[in-house]
Amino acid sequence: MAAASLAKFSEHREVTITLVESSQIGTVGVGEATIPGIVDFNRNLGIDELELIKATQASFKLGIQFENWNKLGGDFFHPFADYGMEIQQVAFHHFIHHLNRKGAGLDLTDFSFAIQLAKQNKFAQPHPNPPTPLADYSYAYHFDASLYAAYLKKFSINLGVKWIDGEVEDVKLNPQDGFIQAIQLKDGQCIEGQFFIDCTGFKGLLIEQALNTGYEDWSHWLFCDAAVAVQSELVGEPTPYTRSIARENGWQWRIPLQHRMGNGYIYASHFQSKEKAEAMLLANIEGGVINKPRHFRFTPGRRKNIWNKNCFALGLASGFLEPLESTSISLIQTAIAKLLRFFPDTSFNPFNIAEVNRLHNSEMEHIRDFLILHYKLSSRNDSAFWRQCQEAEIPESLQHKLGLYKSCGHLIEHETESFEPSSWLTMYNAFGVVPDGVDMRASMANTDSLIKNLQQMKASIQGAVQQVISHQTFIDRHCKARMPKDS
Repeated sequence: MAAASLAKFSEHREVTITLVESSQIGTVGVGEATIPGIVDFNRNLGIDELELIKATQASFKLGIQFENWNKLGGDFFHPFADYGMEIQQVAFHHFIHHLNRKGAGLDLTDFSFAIQLAKQNKFAQPHPNPPTPLADYSYAYHFDASLYAAYLKKFSINLGVKWIDGEVEDVKLNPQDGFIQAIQLKDGQCIEGQFFIDCTGFKGLLIEQALNTGYEDWSHWLFCDAAVAVQSELVGEPTPYTRSIARENGWQWRIPLQHRMGNGYIYASHFQSKEKAEAMLLANIEGGVINKPRHFRFTPGRRKNIWNKNCFALGLASGFLEPLESTSISLIQTAIAKLLRFFPDTSFNPFNIAEVNRLHNSEMEHIRDFLILHYKLSSRNDSAFWRQCQEAEIPESLQHKLGLYKSCGHLIEHETESFEPSSWLTMYNAFGVVPDGVDMRASMANTDSLIKNLQQMKASIQGAVQQVISHQTFIDRHCKARMPKDS
């Protein structure tokens, strides 16, 4: 992603880009679910969407279905969409809460086109200029991460990127200012450069091992620190959503591609062993297993600075937050966007670097808080893991957001938020957080007229859903991939 973006950015500039990666080092490879920003990322590169979907065996994603999170046997859906539409500049959910306090019994999810599509396994690309806000929603992809990387590698090389298969053995620093001068590969090659992007994963060979940037540990807030992943045969049609299934000591993902299912289990190693975690995952998979389960450990948190001197860390090298809301690839994308916005000259202005670090750190904190919310609000008490999640202290920033919503129903949107207010509303609604009050303007609305308007909104959404084809039919018509067995 970095090489492709920089190559596109540098098409008419005198910039030499060298990409070093090792065919001997495997990738974590679980970043198969994305959030809507990936659509714009690919579009900005000039990539044809349907061709990319075919090349990466991708399916579409309207959101995430959460199962057993609020309680055992319960489920809810997190869509990439708003609910209803503003009424006289007042957020829609205030009117729902106002009427429900009067006994209306309205269901917020009835007013989300994306949720209603997902319920019926349907998909359509949203109109670029929807006739009504009710029809406005976003989507993302489930794709094969290794195929996506191969696609971007070819794309980058075609734009002039020099590709080297090698392994970093040493990082050479300038003795005067501590900047990176070169990387030494195991085969003896020495690659000099002015700017280095560290994509070496958890190890952080440049950003940490060479520059000692430091790491901020968030494991006292996010208890899951281990994962096991495996691929399996696809059973039935792929759903236009990811499934997140809460388990006794963590949660399981199911990510449907056109040709297989991606599965994994994120858990807290303090409560469950590696062996039992693997057994739990394999016992809850549909279809035959394709590959050997792969395990990895991580420390939830972030690098103290994503940009240090002439080194910029991306992906796992910059930190890691569990993929509960599919933010891993998104964080790569948004970091690249910040880099391009503040692309350095040889002076490496410290104010520019500090601003990128501030923006990235803020973004990570907002995602962290959103993830913590999933655990904190759960009413599950069937294991020590869930009890600890509910009893744990939460960051002040999250306390403020939650407290304000409980008080008056207002949703806060900070700078650099990855998730819009509707996503926070989804969580509050799903976990039964009802505000004590609502916007005064909502309570002043005419009740009969308001109910009539809401009935029309609901009917309009249901009518539109009936006109949409199934997710599988959309794929078959527009972007059916050539299956591996057919090649």
